[in-house]
Amino acid sequence: MKMQQQSENDELYEHHRIVVDPGQSPIRIDKFLMDRLERTSRNRIQNAAHAGAVRVNDQPVKPNFKIKPGHIITILLPRPPKADSGIVAEEIPLDIRYEDEDVLVLHKPAGLVVHPGVGVHSGTLVNGLVYYFQNSDLPVLPGNMANRPGLVHRIDKNTTGLMVIAKTEMAMTHLAKQFFDHTIERKYQALIWGEFDEDQGTIEGNIGRHPRLRSKMHVFPEGEEGKEAITHYKVLERLYYVSLVECQLETGRTHQIRVHMKHQGHPLFNDDRYGGDQVVKGTVFSKYKQFVFNCFKEIPRHALHAKSLGFTHPRTGERVFFESELPQDMTTVLDKWRSYLSSRKQLL
Repeated sequence: MKMQQQSENDELYEHHRIVVDPGQSPIRIDKFLMDRLERTSRNRIQNAAHAGAVRVNDQPVKPNFKIKPGHIITILLPRPPKADSGIVAEEIPLDIRYEDEDVLVLHKPAGLVVHPGVGVHSGTLVNGLVYYFQNSDLPVLPGNMANRPGLVHRIDKNTTGLMVIAKTEMAMTHLAKQFFDHTIERKYQALIWGEFDEDQGTIEGNIGRHPRLRSKMHVFPEGEEGKEAITHYKVLERLYYVSLVECQLETGRTHQIRVHMKHQGHPLFNDDRYGGDQVVKGTVFSKYKQFVFNCFKEIPRHALHAKSLGFTHPRTGERVFFESELPQDMTTVLDKWRSYLSSRKQLL
């Protein structure tokens, strides 16, 4: 038996490829894999198979499939947790939009950190989830230690909008594969500086850590570094100085929309990390600058909202879709820009 392990995403997944030995007798694939993969239970393998993440000769198979000599088996698994992080349960209000036995969909407000990290040990969404699910154990998407129960994705602290939480290992496996395969549908709305020439388009450019400023991400357009990143955008409203755009993610890199928009010369409004907290378009007259800074006060964060989320339900197999309203700070600033533009047109 030849076996190699490669990591498609070192943080989240482990990917195994096995070529079955010539002398191998027929055996159920779940039992075969359980004997050969460390720290992997039969139940975990069966969940992966039901999620379509176990393939033989590039075709999905069920747990009772009988393997034969020469078969090429590939399996994608969420990485197992490394250690218990001892997360403290905290009663944090959760804006739950949907819940069943497998998944929970919630709306995250601005300012709420998703999970504990360096310098942040409490007051996170995960602390709230641990409190909410006190009598049940949420699964962990590996590589994450055990400090991210239920999480299959995350959004920035100051981004608002929808997230899906996995309540069972089966749901975790299904959703993890959908994120890995880019079949999760995520649409964001962003207020950006300036205007695109086209009404819609696609931004492609590898994203990785900035070579000098490690707290920032950076676009490497030639693909020599970073990871592939693709953002589709559509202009929803043009306000000359700013625009409201819809962004659909094909990949999910850190700060993807923020850094892609910065790279295009249209940073998110009031994005202090990527230059959107300055007057990017417009005059330098004091009245205009004061108007802009008044808008910054209304939305003291980058103007980005995870508006909709679609995925295949892990139990029913049905496609489900959720949508959320723009937060008040974004609608207030949009109204201000509409009024400002209208008054400018009247003066011309």
